Amino acid sequence: MVEPATSDRGEQTKKLIVRTAIQLFRDQGYDKTTMRGIAQAAGLSVGNAYYYFPSKDHLVQEFYATIQEDAAAACAPLLAAPGPFDERLRAALGTIVQTMAPYHAFAGKFIKSAVEPGSPLSPFSAESAPARERSIGILHDVVEGATTKIDPELRADLPELLWLCQMGITLYWVHDSSPGQEKTNLLVERAVPLIDRLVSLARMPILRSINREALKLYRTLR
Repeated sequence: MVEPATSDRGEQTKKLIVRTAIQLFRDQGYDKTTMRGIAQAAGLSVGNAYYYFPSKDHLVQEFYATIQEDAAAACAPLLAAPGPFDERLRAALGTIVQTMAPYHAFAGKFIKSAVEPGSPLSPFSAESAPARERSIGILHDVVEGATTKIDPELRADLPELLWLCQMGITLYWVHDSSPGQEKTNLLVERAVPLIDRLVSLARMPILRSINREALKLYRTLR
């Protein structure tokens, strides 16, 4: 009998399936891993596995969502009190990288599928919307609690723009073979002051028209 997904046992089963899938993705690759193989490794029937996750893509989306929920929980106490924009951004990006750390050896397995046009595994896909919105929500909290003055028009789009920066950092992190991905940590440390400076410059009257045009282009392409 399949336990309802909302029951405690159902949640435990979901977590078991996700953990098993992650292990198989890491060991044999995404393409070679099947739902049948995941079910067998987890000690479940194939029907039970499909009850919780209709496809491998749904499993990956659950994995994405789990990482973002963990990152949000870790960032919450760091962003609870207002503070300078750069300090909040550094804390958030650093914490997100730390949250991903246990999955570094496994993350590269998704790159091939995630970069294909139209792939549901892409962070820009409709299927990834819940995880993407949760990630942007962390950066929204960074902006909302910042005591640094931010151009009002930029403020509206800044969380999404910061998320694009985070995607760049994540891609670098995936390919970072330095011990403990120390180069990624250095990237965060060096990038935050630059981002902070650009945000401050956006308030200058002489650059305001350029800022408006850049935002207009971004909104058009979004």
